[in-house]
Amino acid sequence: MTQFFEAMFFSPKWYHYVVMVLLFPLSLVYGTFMFLRRVFTSKNHFSIPIISVGNLQIGGSGKTPFLIALASKYEDVTIISRGYGRESTGLVEVSYHGKIVVDVKQSGDEPMLIAQSLPHASVIVSENREIAIELAMREGAKLVILDDGFNRVEIEKYEILLEPACMPNSLPLPAGPLREFQWTKRVADLVLKEERDFKRVVSFENLSEKMLLVTAISNPARLNAFLPDNVVGKVYLEDHAYFDESFLKEQMQKYGATTLLVTQKDAVKMQDFKLPLSLMKLKLEITDKVFTEVNHYINHFIR
Repeated sequence: MTQFFEAMFFSPKWYHYVVMVLLFPLSLVYGTFMFLRRVFTSKNHFSIPIISVGNLQIGGSGKTPFLIALASKYEDVTIISRGYGRESTGLVEVSYHGKIVVDVKQSGDEPMLIAQSLPHASVIVSENREIAIELAMREGAKLVILDDGFNRVEIEKYEILLEPACMPNSLPLPAGPLREFQWTKRVADLVLKEERDFKRVVSFENLSEKMLLVTAISNPARLNAFLPDNVVGKVYLEDHAYFDESFLKEQMQKYGATTLLVTQKDAVKMQDFKLPLSLMKLKLEITDKVFTEVNHYINHFIR
């Protein structure tokens, strides 16, 4: 079922359109509700600049590497995330000025990757972003970046919205992958399109003769364009799922693989595994004008 809807969302075939038509009334209801929520929700204002990095489309759009690239340019920055897939609840400090204080099951995979990638930043996960912002301010943050914050309409912030290069299905949930109507992007301060404003650059570490791709990300088919030739099989798990070492060892034997090929997001959940890994690393090349616009917002806010 998950594979059917991922295909319908990201690469629909003719038979998907039958389901899309049937679900379209629900998409109208959902999209209208989200629009009214955005219009009528009052905003909380804070005394430090807050930047949201988000998207309309569910699934990967480069938010995490974009956020890492952005946050690396500032000091006294705190990143706040929902922490999808974590086994903890409530507010959890993942790292404090670069010192990681919890494990990946308490933080979630993406916040842990962010914490490991930013040795001078702080990372907090919380369902309630306002409480996390207040904690960040008490701990001396000069800038807050919200991970996946476009739908947090109750917070006054600078909105950066990332768009994929191609969006074959532009309907709201459940007929399409969008969290709101597509035209809602007009409320963003900065709408960035892949291949125009940022570009993915993939590199690899420890490649081997026979690699088994193992990943727990949304829409894993998007990795296909970057895979090396010597991938002997693919194992997909639900987005944010945790891995069982014995299961992965069995899969390696089944495919005759010499290493597991994993993304950085997957690798943070395998740090204690005694299995050989090949790493797929994703970075973004971002146009200079993006950082110019963000600096203008921060400087204007401070003044």
